[in-house]
Amino acid sequence: MANMQTQSKNIYESTVKHGEKLLDVQGLKMYFPVTAGTFIQKKVADVRAVDDLQFQVTKGETLGLVGESGCGKSTTGRAVLQLYRPTAGSVNFGGTELTELKAGDLRRFRRRMQMIFQDPFSSLNPRMSVEQIVGEPLAIHGLYKGAERRERVQYILQAVGLNPAFARRYPHEFSGGQRQRIGIGRALAAEPEFLVCDEPVSALDVSIQAQVINLLEDLQEQFGLTYLFIAHDLAVVRHISDRVTVMYLGKMMELADSNELYQNPLHPYTKALLSAVPITDPELERKRERIILTGDVPSPLRPPPGCVFNTRCPIAVDECRERVPEWREVVPAHFVACHRV
Repeated sequence: MANMQTQSKNIYESTVKHGEKLLDVQGLKMYFPVTAGTFIQKKVADVRAVDDLQFQVTKGETLGLVGESGCGKSTTGRAVLQLYRPTAGSVNFGGTELTELKAGDLRRFRRRMQMIFQDPFSSLNPRMSVEQIVGEPLAIHGLYKGAERRERVQYILQAVGLNPAFARRYPHEFSGGQRQRIGIGRALAAEPEFLVCDEPVSALDVSIQAQVINLLEDLQEQFGLTYLFIAHDLAVVRHISDRVTVMYLGKMMELADSNELYQNPLHPYTKALLSAVPITDPELERKRERIILTGDVPSPLRPPPGCVFNTRCPIAVDECRERVPEWREVVPAHFVACHRV
């Protein structure tokens, strides 16, 4: 087991150098066609789930992706991993353009990038034992065999805080937090560099959330992992992320260093989100101003012209309703898409 741990750690350390760009996303679009017709289906519109995103992630970094439910966060993660083939745009991973890879090449490439799914109850096959679940990526990619594979599975279970003796048990025998640890172990099994964490703690109790977040941070330090961390809980994102980007209706509103974004939000949508986060100090909680957004989120089937946030923005002007705001760097490393900033 010690040899396995040393070997795995050396593999990770040799491939990760903090500060180098690992992922470069430019102009990413993910449209889902809407069809109509009884006998002949004809496309009548598109659901613009993700619309013209651009961001980079460096090795060893955690980029947080936040926004309301339905804003396109999970779709972004799946499009980055090519689980959804993007409608347009570029996804460059370590110098390889993923959108140009054919199915066979992409299947082999996926060893380097994995996903932790939101629901630990539905993302695990109930007919497979823990050993089979965690060992499946090893079988698919032809990694380790026989006793070495079993040893690798036991090492992974130990790394995620589970007893290796649980390897022959089935998902229904575990709690929600333990199941999520199994999902994390499955994602780690093939020694990836990059993980998309799709709201990995939203289905868990608050006390268990903290344990899983701490586990993800420990694993990142141990294995030199890079995360795209998707969540709607701003407190969780601030705790784990180096930088944070805010999405609304398929568009990026703001991107900045975590501390900078929380202390100096520029976009009115970011300010509204942060004003809803509870503060532990009762005195400060009573004094601070709440920003209440009126109206509903528009449909991605028919997004409003101009800035997509203009229908709910408290400071919108005519320009906001007529022209799409430019994505610009307002201060060093702080980007925003707003005419009024």
